[in-house]
Amino acid sequence: MSLFTKAQAVIAGGVNSPVRAFAGVGGDPVFFKSAKGAYLWSEDGRRFIDYVGSWGPMILGHAHPAVIDAVTETARQGLSFGAPCVLETELAEKICELVPSIEKLRMVSSGTEATMSAIRLARGHTNRDKIVKFEGCYHGHCDSLLIKAGSGALTLGVPSSPGVPASLAEHTITLPFNDIDAIQAAFDELGEQIACVIVEPIAGNMNMVTPVPGFHEALRELCTAAGSILIFDEVMTGFRVAKGGAQSIFGITPDLTTLGKIVGGGMPAAAFGGRASIMDSIAPDGPVYQAGTLSGNPVAMAAGLATLQLIDAPGFYESLAARTQQLVDGLADKAAAAGIPLATECEGGMFGLVFTDAESIRSFDQVVAADVKRFKKFFHGMLDEGIYLAPSAFEAGFVSAAHGDDEINATIAAADRVFAAV
Repeated sequence: MSLFTKAQAVIAGGVNSPVRAFAGVGGDPVFFKSAKGAYLWSEDGRRFIDYVGSWGPMILGHAHPAVIDAVTETARQGLSFGAPCVLETELAEKICELVPSIEKLRMVSSGTEATMSAIRLARGHTNRDKIVKFEGCYHGHCDSLLIKAGSGALTLGVPSSPGVPASLAEHTITLPFNDIDAIQAAFDELGEQIACVIVEPIAGNMNMVTPVPGFHEALRELCTAAGSILIFDEVMTGFRVAKGGAQSIFGITPDLTTLGKIVGGGMPAAAFGGRASIMDSIAPDGPVYQAGTLSGNPVAMAAGLATLQLIDAPGFYESLAARTQQLVDGLADKAAAAGIPLATECEGGMFGLVFTDAESIRSFDQVVAADVKRFKKFFHGMLDEGIYLAPSAFEAGFVSAAHGDDEINATIAAADRVFAAV
């Protein structure tokens, strides 16, 4: 009996997060037992160069000695207190130092919890109900955010999952990412009712899509004019594309920011924070309720703090960005030589690969129209070569500080062989 079959008997779908099931690429998922640096080892002994990085957190590479030491030392003193600890404050101070738009924050345990809490805070602070989100941007699985677009830009949305009440759809406006005219029209009609706009500053859940010039500037201007709260969901991009997150690249100051993945250093931790005047609306200082038994867990705080201290080293991001660019350029060159259309994107330690004739990808519709069948063949070809990519055509990839010339060159050489067969 396979490991996946055994898992399916006791775990819903055989996995604890849907994309892990390989439904987007076919076949059974690989079960892993260990990781170190840029590598993963499967239960059957195969070694893979890893570009998933636990979906982003492992920016230092797997099992970095300083992070492991911090975790083990903290764990010896107790796994959870359910009470304040100094590590919470130290990590919060480091986050506020690296992301100046965050004056105060609240620690939580997952990215979904961070975005859910930020939206509740925005609604409570503004005393408004409507929120604006964008097609192709994923902000976790809370009800308000699992709403797809209606037939027109301002028509009622439709729940995209059973279990989401249809009544929530009337409060969620879903617009095309990068469409400045659509966001202007939404604010012209409903601006005084909009509590917040939530956006991935660089979308990473419809592959990797960067903003067109003026998009974030329009969001900032419209939110300010209407008294709405601009939320940058940097669960993925925070500390991944730059030390100060994507907001530091674009020069935009959001009102609230959500963080996850890297902020926990591989442990379950996330955060939401922003202007002190907004954060003061959270209980116990204000009326908006939010709580979590394991929020600020000392072991997770230790992992996150050790990680953020290491990425703050001089030249860290310049080196990481150079490695990512080296990978993307090499893959693009090999695809072109094989006559395969491939659009690439990268920023910091994050990259995207889309099989399409388009020179660049700037919308959800372009991603959906790409050659998914070719991606599936490419994915399995690379897997056979010992390269582990995200098992979906709609996910970004990640490079870590542990990826060196050997790993990058081996990946490019493997792609050269695979492109000949896809």
